Amino acid sequence: MTTTFCDELWTSTAEIRAAIDKLPFVTGLGDGTLEREKFVYYLAQDALYLRGYARALASAAAKADRPQDIAFFAKSAHDAVVVESSLHQGNVVDVDAWTPSPTCTGYTSYLLSVAHTQGYPELAAAVLPCFWIYAEVGRGLLEQAGDLAAHPYGDWIATYADEEFEAATEHARQIVNRLADQADPATRDRMRTVFTTASTWEWMFWDAAWRVETWPFGAAAAPVSEQAK
Repeated sequence: MTTTFCDELWTSTAEIRAAIDKLPFVTGLGDGTLEREKFVYYLAQDALYLRGYARALASAAAKADRPQDIAFFAKSAHDAVVVESSLHQGNVVDVDAWTPSPTCTGYTSYLLSVAHTQGYPELAAAVLPCFWIYAEVGRGLLEQAGDLAAHPYGDWIATYADEEFEAATEHARQIVNRLADQADPATRDRMRTVFTTASTWEWMFWDAAWRVETWPFGAAAAPVSEQAK
């Protein structure tokens, strides 16, 4: 069986992905023991992140070299804002009352910097971890949780373990593989770098949620106690 470029990316980031699976936030999400306030904090930050991520996806649509890619990334940008945000609205009182955390700001700024300073292959690789890692985490948590009906975070797990989300993830991988096959070695190296960096940001994002990360010197995110009511 031929090893694809995405296979290489997945293997090269195995340490990062293993660290994500071991994060207390992720394990608590899976077994239902995660404190509600930390989950609400995470959802608020995720909603804010998705606004920046949607802009990066829209930029990918603008840079795309095929009509099918334009349609895929445009729909993904729409889904990031509309479809997935519905998951946040039922759990967070007012997302706009929150300030993006340092990690949320850093991750979205990184993706948008790739969008503005690098090419389509690099941007496609940079946005892939948010598809792929979430699909894998969702699948793993579903296997662990089993019946989601009584699970306190069953709606979240179901969203990312969904077959439609997995299909979107596979589509994103196919795009990255095709672009890598057409790219020169220097471009492929940049694609590896942005994929690894974005994967690391994924670890940092969940770690920040566990720590309920705030800004120093008073520029803090909205208090969790107010948002969790």
